[in-house]
Amino acid sequence: MPARARPPAYAHLVLRIIDARTREPVDPAPARRGLTRVVVHAPGSDTTNLRVLLVGDLLVRTLELGGTPVWALLTGGRRQPELRAGAATLGIRPFEDSPDVGAGLGEAQVVHVTAEGGAVADGVRIAVAPVEPGPTDHCDPAALRLALISRHHSAPVRLEAARLDDARATLARWRGAVARWARQPSRPIPDAVRGRLRDAWEDDLDVPRVLDVLRQVETEPDLPDGARFETYAYADRLLGLDLTRDLGSPS
Repeated sequence: MPARARPPAYAHLVLRIIDARTREPVDPAPARRGLTRVVVHAPGSDTTNLRVLLVGDLLVRTLELGGTPVWALLTGGRRQPELRAGAATLGIRPFEDSPDVGAGLGEAQVVHVTAEGGAVADGVRIAVAPVEPGPTDHCDPAALRLALISRHHSAPVRLEAARLDDARATLARWRGAVARWARQPSRPIPDAVRGRLRDAWEDDLDVPRVLDVLRQVETEPDLPDGARFETYAYADRLLGLDLTRDLGSPS
């Protein structure tokens, strides 16, 4: 299938998410570039609530990559300190406390992120499917993050040992490859590759498709290593997997 024509890399592409209430696509980044308020509803500290907060983090990162200012808020219950501790371990950036989710700053859009079946105020809503807990003790937090984002947020995740092992292996391979590619002269990200990445994450936060693009880039025979490095570093602004961690380490 021939590649579609792409706009310039600097052009703003329109983010679309599926509103869980209406099942219709919604733009959480209005054209007039107003503030978007992202409110995460996570009353517990289990892995499902952690995934809800992680999806909120992905949404904030996506909006920021598109140039939209964001006010990120967390509203929850008594387990919020435990949730925040787990979030920090997974590389989720801090959200402000939101004791009154009705208060606003004249933002153009409000997006609520909640677990499936969660009751929140009226507004655009992202529903996050549950996580079936697994053997996460002593698991590399970045590998757990990768395992949680390897399925679309609307699909349940089962944290079985094989999924975690695959995430650990993928993360180790990618970090090692990024460290090797960084030794080569830098090359720009091809427009077609940048476009595929943006198409994926702008389409209802389709992070699994972003990961598929990275797998293609990893093995593309005609792509310079310097371009592979820039591609992975760019995508990691969304993924938050610290893919450049091993730069400068011995091969």
